[in-house]
Formats: sequence, structure tokens, C-alpha cells
Amino acid sequence: MLKGRESLIRLVGKRRRCLPNRQSLLSSPTQSSLNLRADENGKIVSIDNVEGSSNQEEQGNTEYSAVGLVDERVTCPVCGNKVSGQSSIINSHLDVCLSRGTKRKLTQRTLLELNFCRDSKAQIRTCYLKELGNDLFHAAHNDSHVQRVVHGLSDISAVEESDDDVCGSSLNSMDDMQNQVGMCGNPILKDRINANVDDLSWALKNEVPDVEMPVTVDDISGVILETFIVGRKFSNGNELDLGARISLLRDPDNPKDPNAIKVISSDSGCRKVLGFLPRKLAQYLSPLMEKYFLNFEGSVIFVPKNSIDVVPIQIMPHKTGSCGAKVYYNDEAFKCLWKNAQQVIESTKSCPPSAIKYQENFCVFIHDVLKSNSHLLTEDEKNFIELFTSLSDDSQRLFVRLYTRKGPWFRQSAISYPEVLDPEQAVKELSETGYASCFGIPNELCDDDIKEILDLLTVSELREILCMLKQNCNRAMRKQDLIASLISLYKEELCPLLPCMVLDRTGACVRISLKAESLIWRAERLFFLNGEQDLSAFLLVDLGIVKYPTYKCIISQQIFSGRDGLLAYEEAIEVAQIIDEALDGSNIELVKKCIDIADSRISSESTQSLTSESMAPFLSCFSAKYVYSKVVLLGISFLEREHRYSDAKYLLKRLLKCFTCDGRRGYWTLRLSIDLEHMGYLNESLSVAENGLLDRWVRAGSRVALQRRVLRLGKPPRRWKTPSFAESVKRKIMEVHVQGRPLNSVIGMRSRFYGEDGEQCGVERLALQHYAAEGWQGVHTESGIWLTIFGLLMWDIIFSDIPNVFRTRFQTAPLDLETDSFYLVRKSHIESHLQSIHDGMAEEILITSWEFHEGTACRGVNWDRHSLSELRAAVTCIGGPCLASFCRHLAQDYRSWSSGMPDLLLWRFHGNYKGEAKLVEVKGPRDRLSEQQRAWLLLLMDCGFNAEVCKVSPLL
Repeated sequence: MLKGRESLIRLVGKRRRCLPNRQSLLSSPTQSSLNLRADENGKIVSIDNVEGSSNQEEQGNTEYSAVGLVDERVTCPVCGNKVSGQSSIINSHLDVCLSRGTKRKLTQRTLLELNFCRDSKAQIRTCYLKELGNDLFHAAHNDSHVQRVVHGLSDISAVEESDDDVCGSSLNSMDDMQNQVGMCGNPILKDRINANVDDLSWALKNEVPDVEMPVTVDDISGVILETFIVGRKFSNGNELDLGARISLLRDPDNPKDPNAIKVISSDSGCRKVLGFLPRKLAQYLSPLMEKYFLNFEGSVIFVPKNSIDVVPIQIMPHKTGSCGAKVYYNDEAFKCLWKNAQQVIESTKSCPPSAIKYQENFCVFIHDVLKSNSHLLTEDEKNFIELFTSLSDDSQRLFVRLYTRKGPWFRQSAISYPEVLDPEQAVKELSETGYASCFGIPNELCDDDIKEILDLLTVSELREILCMLKQNCNRAMRKQDLIASLISLYKEELCPLLPCMVLDRTGACVRISLKAESLIWRAERLFFLNGEQDLSAFLLVDLGIVKYPTYKCIISQQIFSGRDGLLAYEEAIEVAQIIDEALDGSNIELVKKCIDIADSRISSESTQSLTSESMAPFLSCFSAKYVYSKVVLLGISFLEREHRYSDAKYLLKRLLKCFTCDGRRGYWTLRLSIDLEHMGYLNESLSVAENGLLDRWVRAGSRVALQRRVLRLGKPPRRWKTPSFAESVKRKIMEVHVQGRPLNSVIGMRSRFYGEDGEQCGVERLALQHYAAEGWQGVHTESGIWLTIFGLLMWDIIFSDIPNVFRTRFQTAPLDLETDSFYLVRKSHIESHLQSIHDGMAEEILITSWEFHEGTACRGVNWDRHSLSELRAAVTCIGGPCLASFCRHLAQDYRSWSSGMPDLLLWRFHGNYKGEAKLVEVKGPRDRLSEQQRAWLLLLMDCGFNAEVCKVSPLL
């Protein structure tokens, strides 16, 4: 892989289906001084003038207008039979199919569905438990997976900084609760919109009571409401008994939800808080308790195995006074509140809270983006995003489902999700509001959509169409070959009726609109600040698969000061995606176009003006200029592979001129010196290397490589004076030679040997066996164990309260970890901590961090690969002074020193509490040290480590 491409792929993240600026980027002329062109053999050549723009395949961004659904009959996604398109008939038919336990087609399965809807019979029949009279809770508790995920409900946010119980025990402080990130909570929930129902008009939204007769307390007394206790992790009553008595208590001062209702244990003398009612139910019951003086009591009807899972309960309202006269509630507010509360209960039976958690997460995500980045959105964009919250539940759920699927087009007849009760109406609403595009008429199909629509057809359907067109249809042809054949016929106008033939088989189709897709992509970028995370991060937290660390987000500076900076950044990301796609397709012309674009933009006045001079250095990676530098670096690697050293030299000089304070300058300087040597300019190559050594941004392996180049090129008569660093660089690194029986000796393949136990192994394992015979224990880990030790020893430093370095609850490290700012801002705290490590406190710090944070995600820390006993042994044998020196170097320059560490970490004890450690770089018969590895070995020797190179050679 070309140097820089892996980093660029991480920056781009998931490729976008439609790039809104693609056409304008590729068609507009560039002002790059570097003019490249591909000749007839596909080789890059330089030209004096760019002759027009490259004729690239344009990707359309036409929005499709919403079209009414015209099919009268649809295909059942369960049995495949055609049924009437009326909603009532479809639902009845699906109920019958599902009641037979027929397995659903797996085409609709997504990560979200696997999370919340297991294919157990109890889950499949959820939608009709009401008719059968089954107990929802007893059915649900047969599924342990549901128990594990339901505890992540958003309602845990209904917590306050108050007593655990009515008698005076206290909960954890609000700071701890707000920062708590674990298996059963979502850290973003602190920014949720809180609905206050003091004004009862909110609760009356679009609700008209069906019954006009007065309602009495006697009418509602004894009515059983089945619900859940949520937010169990904030309770103090971890032990529950089946049938335990409970009561409800209003919590009006709750900072997370003014409608919060506590669930109190009524059995013990000191009534403890067991948790809270779900937020949706509490918003209706809280005014009933406050304004109409209703009390609720009940019992626990099931005790889950996991103490933090939701707990099913039954509650009943009763009148508060002893007056025997009937009390009438004639006002519309009371009747609507009571009706809405019952509707929430009923909806919970047909759609458990866990099944719609993704919907709540998406709303949290949207609210946070609108709250934190409203200055970057136009009024039209803000209104469009806010419109999502006014959509029906079905429409919201369907949109999230479709957005997280591959797509882009879907057969409407194949859309089926248990929690989406009326998919047809949901599609219609999404189309009317601009969130989806759908069509069912052939003449609405654009040429650019033919390939995407054909991808919806099965292989048998594609073959059927080809046979109807009397075309050769080989049974061995793959699906993509069949699609290519049909597209070729359509473009040659040999099959003008292809859209009709396709739509006859697919029926009405739907996709997420380009506007919605573009805005949600932008929102994800603003929320997660990278291309590697997406909405599935919420899911991983809810499932307990990922637990993020606890820290405070102190934001005093915006990343993008204005909309222009954001748009320029997004355009640069598009260029990065285009060059990555071009390399995949070996489109040389498109690669050179992207290089020209990046070159012209990287030093343009418009790009520079979009980066605030007061911006913190670690935030510069969110600028368009930084992204273009990634594209240019990839272009340099490409040009060097094509032996276009002159063009690569030009681009390297441009990078060094435009980025004067960048940790990548060392690599750029090294490549410039190497390319100049390739061109035969030895004197200039030497001068570049010498000047590079004066640059404070040239560090680690790049500095060692430049020093070695100066010594090699600077021999008389070019240079007569020996550099001062010559003795240090020429230091002899101790070598140990090990022989083994080779399994293969093929050049280009990884060396394999027979180990001392007769098993096949690599050179690292063979070296471990050799050292084990001398009493050493150890692991083959390269950088892994060292970064784990650093993360555990420096945990409190890494996640300390520093402004602007933590901006989202889904970070595993501060934004400035790989910059000089990390050490400089925390210098006093770091040095004090390193002194404790130097004085022998490392093992204690390590154990404490392990016990408090085990399983929590942190950059570099691998909880599964290394046990606590191994880490303790390593830390004890390495010793405090060496550990402190090692941690200081990583803290000062994590970017330069987080790779290239020796392969083996060995240790052996002398007695119970003392020992020694050794670091070994293992090399096979045809391997040699890289400059970064050599730099590490020299640094470790300077820090007092016992380091050596183990060379494995074949047994003669």
C-alpha cells in the first residue's frame, strides 16, 4: 500500500455514495504549478499546460421528487405471496404469517436489528401479544439478550443529585453520574431536551379524548399499569424480591428531567430508591400526581438476573383522601393525560423500549449537533433537521433503519421491521417531508440510477430479463457481469424498456434523499469529529461492547469558526475520497487531477484564511489545508512509485514551505533528500539532510535516518569535518545470533522455522524459546504492551480536565495526545506523576488503574492481550527510573515514538521483588533494522534499558 493511503482511508471513513461537489471539482480548471498527464500507456508525464479537464464519469446529485405509490398489491416479506396494499389487510396477513413462526427473510437484518430483535418465538409474536393476552414481561424475560440491552434505556437520565432513600442515604454526586460511561448508560444523554408539563398544553398535542363522560377516581382506581423500572445503575437497592411492594414519588428538582418519578421500595423501614419510571410515561403521570393528587403503588413482577437491567412492575392509582364521595375530573387535560399514559403502556407491549433505542439515540445525536453547531448550518438546514423530531415514530424509525443500511435503493415491498407498524405510511411521510425519494413509474428512473436499481434484482431475475431480450446468459456469469451486460444494452439503446422490466419486478422503490443523506453525514462529522465512528457507536455502548472513559468536556473554542471553513473541509474530504477511489480503479488521469487540485488549494489564500490564527495547534487537523496535505503526500508516494522524482520533489518542497510547524516535516525532508539523490543531485540532497537536522520538528526515526545520510553523503571531498553526532549514531547495538531449521527460504515471504518443540513458528517465537532456556519470561508484543503500560500509568493525566481536548463522549484519548501541546499544557502535573513512578510507585499506580478502569476504551490500551500479572512483572523488572524516562518521551512526542518499539519484552526475577528486563528486536535472515527501530534502540540504551538485536539465521 502506498505510504499515506492507510491514514487517508481512516480520514475519509465510510465512503459517501454521492459527492455533491464531485462534478464541479473535476470540471473546474486548476491553478497548480504541477501539471501532470497520463500518456497512452497509463504513465504519468509532465506537460506545460493542462489541456482541458479530464473527462471523468460524473456522479449525479439530482433529487428525486416524491411520487405516490401506485401498486395495488404488494409482496409479503414473510411468505412471498401477493396481498392487497391496504394497511389493515397487510397487518392482518403479517400477523397470520408471523404466528406460524415462519422465519423472516434475512435481507432486512442490520446491526440495529440484531441488537434488539432476536429471532425467538417470543420476540416474533410481540406484535400480537395483546390479542393473545400474554404477559409481555414473562415473554420478554425468556430472552437474556434483551435483558442485557434494555438497561441502556435513555430514561436513566432521570436522575438527580439527591438521597438514595427517603431516610437520608445519598446517591453519587451529579458530576460522577453525568460522567459515568459504561455498559448501561449513554453519556450524551445529559444534553437531552427536557419536556416540562407544567403547561399541560404540551401533553395535549394532537390528542382529543374519545369519551366525553366525567371520569371518577373510582373509575381509574384498581386499573393495573404495566411498566418498567429504569436507571437501575443509579439506585442503591440492588437486591429485589419477586412481589416486592413499591410506590412512586415525584422528583420535580431533577436536573435531567423535571417530570422524573422515583420508584421507591415500600417493604423496608428505610425506603430506598430502586430507579425511575420511563421518561415517556413519567411525562403523563407526573401532572396526574401533582395536579390531581393521584398516588401509585404496586409490586415487582419479575426479577432479572442482571442487577442493572430494567425491572418489570405493575402499578395501580388510588385516591389520596379518605373522603367517601366521588371526585369527578371533567377537564379535558386530565382525560387526555390518562389516555396518553395508557397509550404509552400499550405501545410498550407491542414495541418494547429496547427495540426503539436507536431512535432515541438518533434524536439525541440530532439535538446535540443543533445545539453545538447551529452557527455552521443555514436556516433551511436547521429547519430541515428539526423537522425530523416532528415526524411520526414510524417515519423516524424507518429513516434511521434505511440510513444505516447499504442501499441506496430498497424495494418498498421488502421493508419490514417489527417496530415500524405502517411502513407504507412512513414512506409516504418521509417522501412528503423530503427525507426520502421514491418512485414507481418507469419514466421517473434516471439513467444514473439504472445500475443501483439493477442491484436490487436477484441473479435469477437478471437472467430472466436477459433471456427475454434474447441475450446470451451463461450460468457461470456473476451478478455484476449480468448487470454490466444489461447496462451496456441500455446505453446502446438496444433495450429502451429496461426500466419497465426492472420496475415490474421490484415494484415501488425508496431511498434516503440526497439532501437528508448529505446533512446527516455532515452531522456525524461534527458530532464524532472523525470518519471512523458513526451511529453504531451508540449501539456499542448500549450493548456494553465498548465502555468509554470518564472525562469532562470543557469547550471554549469552536473547531470551525464559520461555515466557510466547514464547507472547505468537506470539499477536501471529497477530494480525498476521489483519489482513493481512483487508486482502486487504477484511474491514472483522475489521480493526477486530484493531485493538481490539492496542490492548487494547499497554499491558496482562500484556504489559509479559513484557518483561524488563534486556533489551537491540535485542532488544525480539522482544516481543509491539513486534508489536502494528506492527498498531496499520497500523490508523492504515487509519483515516486512511477519514478517521477522531479514532480515528487516539487510537491515535497511545497509541503515543507506551507507547513512550518508539523510533526510530519521529518518524513518529508527525508523523502526530499532521497528523491534528490535519485535525480543525481547529491550536493543538494546532502544540504537538505543537513538543514533538516536543524529543524526542531524532525524527530525520532527521521532524524536518525537524516544523520546516517549526512554521514554517508558527507564524506570528503564534499565535507571534511565529521559531524558531532557521528559517534552517537555509530554506536554498536549488541547482537545475538540464533540458528534454527528453516521451513521456507522464499524471498518475499515471511520466514518460518521449526521451533525447539518441533512446531512451526516465526522468528519471534523461536527467539522467545531461545531466551526461555536462559530463564527469561516474556511476550512478543512490539508496541502493544508498552502503549498499554503508558496508558495505565498515565491514565489520570490523559483524561485530566483540559479545555477543548474532549468534545464528544465517544473519545478514547484527548485530541492533543499526538501533539506537543499534550506535554506542555500538563507539564507540572506530568513531571510530578513521573517522579512518583521514578520513586517506585509504578506497580501501585498500575494496579489501581487496572482495578478502576478495566475494560474501558483508551488509546493504545489492550485489555485482552496482556494480563495484570504480566504487566506487574514487566513494570517491576523494568524499574522506576527507566519507566519514568520512557513515559516522558511518549508524553512529549506520542506521534513519533508510538511505533517501532522492539519485538520482545523479556523479564526475569532475582528473588521476590527485584528483577531485570531486556528488550529485543528480532530480525530474520533477510531483515534489517528500520530507521525508527534503530532510533528506539538507541533511545532505550540512553534511558538505561538493556536492549539488543536477535538475528535468526538458518542452520547450516
